[in-house]
Amino acid sequence: MNVPVVWENRVRFEETDMQGVVFYANYVTFQDETFSAFLREIGYSYQDVETAGWDVHVVNVDMDYRGQATFADELVHGYRIERLGESSMTGEYVARRADDEELLAEGTVTHVAVDSETGEPTRIPDAFREAVAAFQDTPPEES
Repeated sequence: MNVPVVWENRVRFEETDMQGVVFYANYVTFQDETFSAFLREIGYSYQDVETAGWDVHVVNVDMDYRGQATFADELVHGYRIERLGESSMTGEYVARRADDEELLAEGTVTHVAVDSETGEPTRIPDAFREAVAAFQDTPPEES
């Protein structure tokens, strides 16, 4: 599956643990940064989400760790929406080291769209769906 790179970073010392590798929970932070970058890449920024009167809540994160990154490694992060439901979306995330493309982590995150005022689930707007479809080589599965 083609997961486009949408965000890059260099590992900071504070992101490593006493073993000298990226602390596992930081990949969830990286995943969140990657989702924000994905929104910018598709031309539907988080500000656009707010303006349209909706928001997203994370309801599930699944992460598998495949390799280790260390201080000063350059990482590349890919993201794509693999499934779009009425009010939920599941995105596929991958993290690789830039110089050798070693897979470091991969997983999914599921967001639920909620009305900004009520916090109740709401339909993901068509404009967002269209932006995702236009950006990705493989359109998300609709459910």
